[in-house]
Amino acid sequence: MDSGVEGLYRRFAVNEAHGNSAAYEDLAERLAGDGRLIELLEQLPEAKRQPNLLFGAVRFLGGPVTEGWPEFRAWVEAHWAGIAATMRERSTQTNEAGRCATLLPLLASLPQPLALIEVGASAGLCLYPDRYRYRYSVEGEALGEFGAPVYAGTPGPVTLRCAVSGPAPVDAESVKRMPEVVWRAGIDLNPLDVRSEDDMRWLEALVWPEQTHRLERLRGAVRIARAEPPHLVRGDLNAAVRELVAKAPEGATPVVFHSAVLAYLTPQAREDFAATMRELPGHWISNEALPVLPTVAERLPRHAAPARTGLFVLAVDERPVAFTGPHGQSLDWFGEG
Repeated sequence: MDSGVEGLYRRFAVNEAHGNSAAYEDLAERLAGDGRLIELLEQLPEAKRQPNLLFGAVRFLGGPVTEGWPEFRAWVEAHWAGIAATMRERSTQTNEAGRCATLLPLLASLPQPLALIEVGASAGLCLYPDRYRYRYSVEGEALGEFGAPVYAGTPGPVTLRCAVSGPAPVDAESVKRMPEVVWRAGIDLNPLDVRSEDDMRWLEALVWPEQTHRLERLRGAVRIARAEPPHLVRGDLNAAVRELVAKAPEGATPVVFHSAVLAYLTPQAREDFAATMRELPGHWISNEALPVLPTVAERLPRHAAPARTGLFVLAVDERPVAFTGPHGQSLDWFGEG
């Protein structure tokens, strides 16, 4: 069967799960050849058929994703009504605090103090870059004098590790002064509440089964956010971002940022958002896949093409500065030339 769903799951297996989750790679490959499950998925709206959403829904409802294909398939068919309802109600809202490690050098370089506004905030865990601990290294070798890694931030329940290449400003002198965040807010079509056990269980279900380090990081970030829950608003990003920027405290630099968000918008909606951002005061930090923002892609250094798929482009005010790992695990900073 040569359907859109079949291709979607085959691409997921090859481009996303391979090398990251053996369990999801196997399930996606097998599902792509299963006519019955494809038929069930095709009954959902097109935007609700993604592998991450299906696998997350199964985990959220207590189903098996690591026990092998026969168990998974039987459980999905037997519990399809509940799975479909969850997939219609929920969305893939992975809230990866690790991305703060790639945002930190830019945030530290802007005029302080900062008023942070995240677009596509999910539960708002990326609104606390000043509360996390960071460890920067270069391709496994430590940065700094005498081979010591460079640390930033105060020790706590979350340490974000990031491998750096290129002239990134993460030396001890550059990162010793953490960003001073005096106000933080977020926008999402369906914001999640860090105080809700159900919402946090959904976030945990979206972490891939083999990635236990990400699960531990998520739980630590939730503990930090619960101590001072973020201000999140529900609504359209273009209208809401204007309102939030207008509410930023006087004397603070408004910084609107987002990671892996604009790909879910139509090209016209992305351009509308970009036009909005060009009109607003402060700064705009984007961390998105290469094709998402053409104005950023066309300004990439010619010599700096991604060595592998899946990397994001980090940019400030549409000026690209680095390639980044999708979960903040790497930062490949561009030179001046």
